Amino acid sequence: HPALVVLRHSAFCYCTVNGTIKSKMKTDHLERTANNFRQEVISQAKVCGITNESETVKRLRLAVANKDFTFKAGQWVDFFIPGLSVVGGFSICSSPGLLEREGILELAVKHTDHPPAHWIHTECTLDSEVALRVGGDFFFDPQPGDSPVKLVLIAGGVGINPLFSILLHVADLQGCQESKGNGDKIGTAKLYYSAKNTSELLFKKSILGLMNAFPGKITCHFHVTQQSSQICEELQPHVTEGRISEKDLEKHVSKDTLWYICGPPPMTESISKLLSDIGVPRNRIFF
Repeated sequence: HPALVVLRHSAFCYCTVNGTIKSKMKTDHLERTANNFRQEVISQAKVCGITNESETVKRLRLAVANKDFTFKAGQWVDFFIPGLSVVGGFSICSSPGLLEREGILELAVKHTDHPPAHWIHTECTLDSEVALRVGGDFFFDPQPGDSPVKLVLIAGGVGINPLFSILLHVADLQGCQESKGNGDKIGTAKLYYSAKNTSELLFKKSILGLMNAFPGKITCHFHVTQQSSQICEELQPHVTEGRISEKDLEKHVSKDTLWYICGPPPMTESISKLLSDIGVPRNRIFF
């Protein structure tokens, strides 16, 4: 396919010269992730769905062409756009199970002036073609025979994306185990999710649905820092006004708890320090 040849060539060029070319933008995705794991497989993908997840975030459904394309919950993709010299980097917000079952991958992208995000919000349409490559060392991928763990997922803003993928993966694993009659093998997942207000809480209906489907196994606490409107009745029991605090987290400290954090750098740093201060070993904290 000619388009895929062009995209593959672009991807290859970015891989090989990435070490010597300095981007004008300090936040360039390829520079930030130069030392991260990347898969070799680059796949063409076609946009098969676009929805508004919030006023500032678009959710893309992508039909992935290459059957060898896989990812682990929590990873991201290099996002190659025909005719655009800047490579995007977006965390996957869907589960590995959805890709296995339907060949579909989802991204939720906030509008910014960064060219790939701007393209998604202004030019991307159904049937637009892009290319994807998976990367990242931040993931949850338990193997058969592993001991159950307690997950605490801490998200700020659009940092929910990889953690929502992990939450969906936990739900898939729980559903699979319950069908075999041994759901206790998976452990639990607790999500703490902070945003400015409830309208900026992405995937909130899906998260409530997961809590209802797996009571006691999946729980969520929403935090809002600048709420000015009335909180809807359905969300009220799960919403706290104010930031995620030490008091919220210290009750979950145990030897079999894993902590995953994703959000703005100041939040990630402060939560990581907080966890270290309350005795969480560094090798149990992922961000």
